[in-house]
Amino acid sequence: MINNRSSIILIVLAAILVVAYSSIFVVNERQQAIVVRFGEIRDVKTEPGLYFKLPFGFMDADRVQYVPDQALRFDLDDIRVQVSGGKFYEVDAFLVYKIADPRRFRETVSGDRESAEARLRTRLDASLRRVYGLRGFEAALSDERASMMREVRADLRPDAESLGLNIEDVRIRRTDLTQEVSQQTYERMKAERLAEAELIRARGNEEGQRRRAIADRQVVEIVAEAQRDSEILRGEGEGERTRIFADAFQRDPAFFEFYRSMAAYTQSIASPDTTMVLSPHSEFFQYFNSANGAGQSGLPVPPTAPAAPAAEPTPAD
Repeated sequence: MINNRSSIILIVLAAILVVAYSSIFVVNERQQAIVVRFGEIRDVKTEPGLYFKLPFGFMDADRVQYVPDQALRFDLDDIRVQVSGGKFYEVDAFLVYKIADPRRFRETVSGDRESAEARLRTRLDASLRRVYGLRGFEAALSDERASMMREVRADLRPDAESLGLNIEDVRIRRTDLTQEVSQQTYERMKAERLAEAELIRARGNEEGQRRRAIADRQVVEIVAEAQRDSEILRGEGEGERTRIFADAFQRDPAFFEFYRSMAAYTQSIASPDTTMVLSPHSEFFQYFNSANGAGQSGLPVPPTAPAAPAAEPTPAD
């Protein structure tokens, strides 16, 4: 009897423990709990703690569905959008959302994140196409990019709220040219740079020719001025030379003639290979035989100073 009573007590205690365990659920700080009874939402727990429910979740009795209570990220990659200029670009974007209303989230998508993100994908894709279609490609690379992201977030919020979600942020990670547009853009930029290079080269050639022409003109002017000045100086020198010669001739014609002859001898016989075929009686050799120029040429001899008279002897005393 004692053994049977002990067994019954153990069974009752075990049953109580099972019932107590199945009646308790825990919500941590990263979760929200939705209590569902026979397919209907009975309660929503958003604060962390220990809660109770009806035991045994079979036959659609109280069941607990946990949903995240933290910021979630959803990425959308390789979206092909067309801008106002007609070109196509590839865009990568992501959004950050949070389940703000677990009850509505359960009612609309049965608490399924994949279903909710599928609807967000469709709406985000459409919003990005609309926003890019109203602008050019440069807008995504300028300060206007922030306003574009705010506009996309404003488009998504009504649909997100209908799912029990709150859109906290929308970001555009990448905006690139498609392969075809990239090649076209490259060829266009290459042609523009080549045209710009040709223009710069043509301007450089034009400037070079202009400066060369100026330099050539200045060279001609400088050379002409130098030649003019040299001719003036040469004429002045010749005049001064003639004046000096004339003055020397007037002072002492015989010495001037002698000097001129000596200069002619120096220039004529300066080289040892010089051969002269002249008559010995030529005027050219008048100073060879006599320093005073009198000789074979028969030219008059310049007068010499008279000799001093001899002193007469004095008579002897």
